[in-house]
Amino acid sequence: MGDLAAVVIVGVGTYVMRAVFIVALAKKRIPETVLIALRYVGSAVLAALVVTLLTDAGGNVAIGFPEVAGFLAGGGVAFRTRSQIWTLVAGMVVFWVVRALV
Repeated sequence: MGDLAAVVIVGVGTYVMRAVFIVALAKKRIPETVLIALRYVGSAVLAALVVTLLTDAGGNVAIGFPEVAGFLAGGGVAFRTRSQIWTLVAGMVVFWVVRALV
């Protein structure tokens, strides 16, 4: 029962935290500077994911062939398409395939 209660409490808390901003900002105009800053959230999150992937538990850099292959594939797709979604998909697919084969 303790685990279920924790899941329910965290779920309700997450819902409330998100709903407060939606309800509070529903009729307000978001400033242009905030909208400009929000454009970079996806890139920042992707960079954070890459950094955590390339370090081990001790904080040491752990780069192997699968990581480099995924990075190059993602970089190539990003250069050609300018799409964060396709960059992530291409990089992860190449990473997973090379990791499974090596």
